Amino acid sequence: MQQVRRHFAAFAPPDLVIFRRHDREDAPLELGDEVDVEIVGAGLFRVYVLHEDAQSLTLGTVSGHPEAGRITFGCYRNRRGDAIFHIRSHARSSSRRHRAGFVAAGEVMQTSTWTDFVNRVAVAFGEGVIGFIHAVTSPCEDEPPDAARHAPTYIARGG
Repeated sequence: MQQVRRHFAAFAPPDLVIFRRHDREDAPLELGDEVDVEIVGAGLFRVYVLHEDAQSLTLGTVSGHPEAGRITFGCYRNRRGDAIFHIRSHARSSSRRHRAGFVAAGEVMQTSTWTDFVNRVAVAFGEGVIGFIHAVTSPCEDEPPDAARHAPTYIARGG
């Protein structure tokens, strides 16, 4: 995870999304850091690091982003000792207009972005993805309690 935090932008597929830091470009992402996100076809937005530890990194959206929520990137070992890289997002469209764009093209682009991200991490640190990348999208009607909006979407622990 230290290397993912340090080279986060390099794992994103540039034909879909570009992450840019303007300060400390070579330093790992740390709590409170902000990052510009250029989403192809949608524009320039911003996210910030709302949680980080040895096994995970959680980014939250800044006002104006097409989504309102957070996403956690985590790495841990399963019981067999395999490295598992896992991304879990908990977000909703930030407006009706953004929801229409998400339904029209955004969902496919977002799944492709994070699938490519996972694949790039797997290739950078090993032999690539073993098996397949599993992606699930499900609606969530309830907003999390205020405290949960500033917490990781899951805790990356092996097991």
